[in-house]
Amino acid sequence: MRQQPTDILLRPGIIDDVEMIYAALLRLGTHIGANQEIKATADDLRTYGFGEKPAFSTLIAEIGGEFAGLCLYFPIFSTWMGRPGVYVQDLYVEDRFRGRRIGEKLLRRVAKECRAAGGVYLRLSVDTDNETAKAFYEKLGIGWSSYEQVQKIVGDAFFAFADTPEE
Repeated sequence: MRQQPTDILLRPGIIDDVEMIYAALLRLGTHIGANQEIKATADDLRTYGFGEKPAFSTLIAEIGGEFAGLCLYFPIFSTWMGRPGVYVQDLYVEDRFRGRRIGEKLLRRVAKECRAAGGVYLRLSVDTDNETAKAFYEKLGIGWSSYEQVQKIVGDAFFAFADTPEE
């Protein structure tokens, strides 16, 4: 019986990883049944994640040189706490590598980096129907906020709102 590699390497994503990052995000969208919601392209990720002013960072997990998972995140700030934090936008682990604590390792590394930069909290959103993810985060001590609700405006409604003259 062939032994599977067990060493998990975590490394920052680089511009050469864009196609792999994009493919992982598409698989994540499919996994949660929302792939039709993904409007981003690999070029968007290249431009906004690896351009002059990156809007996000990525941390990639590899096992035996193979892509195993991804955490896409960016800095945020709490005016109430007066301190920075980190927002995890996407956490993805390849099906065949699940159960090896890769998601936990990715989140802990991101939290550690945030803390080293003076941060005091980590936020993320969970898709309403994703009970597995909710249980995973709860197990790690990342609970849901009973006093907040995510609000958003997108697409044509966003453009109309942004383009309305201020009075």
